[in-house]
Amino acid sequence: MSATAATASLSVLLRALKLPSFVAHHEEVGLQAERRGWSFGDSLRRLVELELSEREQRKVERLQKGSGLPGEKTLATLDLERLPSKVRRQLPTLCEGGFVERAENVLAFGLPGRGKTHTACAIGHELVKRGHRVLFTLAFRLVQRLLIAKRDLELERHLRQLDRFDLVIVDDIGYVQQSREEMEVLFTFLSERYERRSLMITSNLVFSQWDKIFKDPMTTAAAIDRLVHHSIILELTGPSRRAEEAKGHSMPTEQETP
Repeated sequence: MSATAATASLSVLLRALKLPSFVAHHEEVGLQAERRGWSFGDSLRRLVELELSEREQRKVERLQKGSGLPGEKTLATLDLERLPSKVRRQLPTLCEGGFVERAENVLAFGLPGRGKTHTACAIGHELVKRGHRVLFTLAFRLVQRLLIAKRDLELERHLRQLDRFDLVIVDDIGYVQQSREEMEVLFTFLSERYERRSLMITSNLVFSQWDKIFKDPMTTAAAIDRLVHHSIILELTGPSRRAEEAKGHSMPTEQETP
């Protein structure tokens, strides 16, 4: 068998073993081994390292694609100086993901424009890099999906699908005033994840106002109890970033016009 045929045959075998990085790099590594006098073990180790590294990269790319996280709301684009000092201190630990492994919740509260969503997404992106399955969803979209699943008698199956995610980020839970049916499916979702999977929730409503979400006082109390039992609270205070940006981009008055 010629050298070319042998190389082609090896590539076919490596593809059959689902080792794409071996296929892509085995010739290059072979040349490096000849130049540097590597042993067979050295060459194999280098190929295995490349395979594991690129496999991890592909996994992160898949997790990122399936997360629904806004691509622009990362840790790199988060203005840390605008965050309260306590939140800045909490952020590195949250990005490490220990709370996910302990099935704890993160609850971010603050008025509109305080950076709740960006902070939550930044943490989500960092957890994806660490191999965690994360899902980002607006609260009203989550409720709509649950209602459709309930209507189609598939709520249990849909909850199992959501259970595959290590962390579900539910954004803007306070903006939509829930009907009783919406409240029931949302409460069911919160209860299903209790002490088993992590939630990250952002809200412009403090707990004393959550009766606007769940309507019924007993349901409100039960929902809060489940969320707070194992939780980390982020309080995002300070001026509204969006309001300041709008002010900075406002049209000049007639007197200000040059």
